[in-house]
Amino acid sequence: MGSRRVLSLSSTPSLLVILFCFGPFSHINAKVNLTGPSSTPINRDLYHTSDALMEQIKALVHRHPDKLYSFGQHGRELITSELALRILSILSKEQSLPNVDPLSLHYLFERLVIKVVPMENMNGRELVEAGDLCERRNGLTVYPRRGVDLNRNWSVDWGKKEKDYDPYEENPGTAPFSEPETQMMRKLCLSFEPHIWINVHSGMEALFMPYDHKNTTPDGLPSYRMKLMLQRLNHLHCKGRCLVGSGGGSVGYLAHGTATDYMFDVARVPMAFTFEIYGDGTASAKDCFKMFNPVDQTTFNRVLNDWSAAFIAMFNMSTHQLDELRSNTMASNLDKSVSIDDYLNGYLMDRRSRYGKKMEVLDLGMQEIRTYFRLFFLSSVLLLLMFCCRISKRIRPIISGTTF
Repeated sequence: MGSRRVLSLSSTPSLLVILFCFGPFSHINAKVNLTGPSSTPINRDLYHTSDALMEQIKALVHRHPDKLYSFGQHGRELITSELALRILSILSKEQSLPNVDPLSLHYLFERLVIKVVPMENMNGRELVEAGDLCERRNGLTVYPRRGVDLNRNWSVDWGKKEKDYDPYEENPGTAPFSEPETQMMRKLCLSFEPHIWINVHSGMEALFMPYDHKNTTPDGLPSYRMKLMLQRLNHLHCKGRCLVGSGGGSVGYLAHGTATDYMFDVARVPMAFTFEIYGDGTASAKDCFKMFNPVDQTTFNRVLNDWSAAFIAMFNMSTHQLDELRSNTMASNLDKSVSIDDYLNGYLMDRRSRYGKKMEVLDLGMQEIRTYFRLFFLSSVLLLLMFCCRISKRIRPIISGTTF
């Protein structure tokens, strides 16, 4: 699959954001047989080939090593990868957006680490570029072709089949994470524990949150925060056009083994989203390119500009939300009295990450404190024993010479 690289922003962040731009799946087309010919060809004046797009990103990284130092190679729906390139260009300040203050981008660099995978399904996209415009599964060129829907290959509720299951469109693979693409995506997520995951597709205009495999949203404050953010984005950037809610509750059917459900339920990413950035509802079910991608210059630019602005707005919302959470945590801690025993047991330091691991730096510090404390205690005990032995030797002759 080639070397895996990830875009990141410089400086020490207080918030981690992960942005996965790829399109092996769209909610709107999963129940439609798209195996027939497509009548609208790829507009080569608008869309890069996969090789040309990756070369542009490499050149962008080379020009801005202080800000963009790596990237990821994966994805299929053409417009989603074009959006990834546009966002990278804006973050590196080679392109601009109306009504976006450059100083706000500088602030983002100070607060965020953004990792972008522009193209998750490299081989599948190459099949599309070769003329198979309705192919959405992975397209490993070795025989036999695997033909797995990468957004059914994750472990949450994997392999469950609804009554209208389409084995061609929704092949989940032989087991969870049977495909190299999903294995690498999982490894990337676990390597740096993101606060936000965004799964970018096309086929409709929608802002989805968990769950895909059931007709509900999560309970509690995290769900409220996700929904509030999506409603704001819908108002500001979709002008109310986008569907907002759970994937399973918004599109009329359930999807099992999806990436977003895994990120929220297993990886414990606090905010996990699926964004559907474009869809042409007037297109024929067989006209796949037109259904999933803009075909004229005006619409193409509008989609990229609108959704780039939506992502920048979401990044800003995320930083404000993190500040609020930190303020609440500090206020809560001030109200609590802490004993020295609690402190030594790590009351202040023993914070656990979403994967149950202690924070590395703080944990090392606590280990050192505990080590010094144990050494001090052991040395004190040894000194006490030595002192007692010397007293015992002095007293023994007196006792031995005494008769009763």
